[in-house]
Amino acid sequence: MGTPIIEIAGLRKVYRIGSEKVVALNSIQLTIEKGECCCLLGTSGSGKSTLLNMMAGLEKPTKGTVKIRGELVSAMSEKKLARFRQDHLGFIFQSYNLLPSLTAMENVGLPLAFKGISKRAREKRAAKLLEAVGLGTRLKHKPSQMSGGQQQRVGIARAFAANPEIVFADEPTGNLDTKTTIEVMELMTAMARAKNQTLVIVTHDLEIAAYADRIIRIRDGVIEGIEVKDKTMNESVGVVK
Repeated sequence: MGTPIIEIAGLRKVYRIGSEKVVALNSIQLTIEKGECCCLLGTSGSGKSTLLNMMAGLEKPTKGTVKIRGELVSAMSEKKLARFRQDHLGFIFQSYNLLPSLTAMENVGLPLAFKGISKRAREKRAAKLLEAVGLGTRLKHKPSQMSGGQQQRVGIARAFAANPEIVFADEPTGNLDTKTTIEVMELMTAMARAKNQTLVIVTHDLEIAAYADRIIRIRDGVIEGIEVKDKTMNESVGVVK
């Protein structure tokens, strides 16, 4: 095992809803290796998306720390976080989150535009990625001219455009049919493995989880078990038994 790219220690998240406190995450301990394809598996309300948001710095913990590449993400300012995400992270969303007024090529090139890369270089990289995801003939199409599966392929190309070290995918196949789901999962995992990128997937679906090297089962805000390929380790609140 190498040095973890993501390190989570004593992570707790409490939401206040009126006078009530809702514990979304409780004492999470977790490390994720570079190049690992990891799945956060749980039902709706289990805390899996909250955990992903914490890793990505989209939400601040109530207690505990999140480190990526040795840097304390959980304590970064919004400005530093924005730059950190641009430099190191990619995102794939269930609802695609493409800009409707932009073409496929422009959507894919967006992360590169934020990094100050020239239009010509962006277009070249975007075209290459769109060809890689099977959309070489759709470069000039806008999201409204594409199917859900095609839009998610654009989303995948965009997530990998800036060569991020980590790609976070939140229910990436939630809006897709079975055949397209398989195509999208195979594409996403193959792209990550080709460049030894870390892929963290959130899902409630065991068939999606099967694509991961490691499945982290989350229930009621705690890790209730970790499965590595065919081996199973039971882990509860960060303690391996």
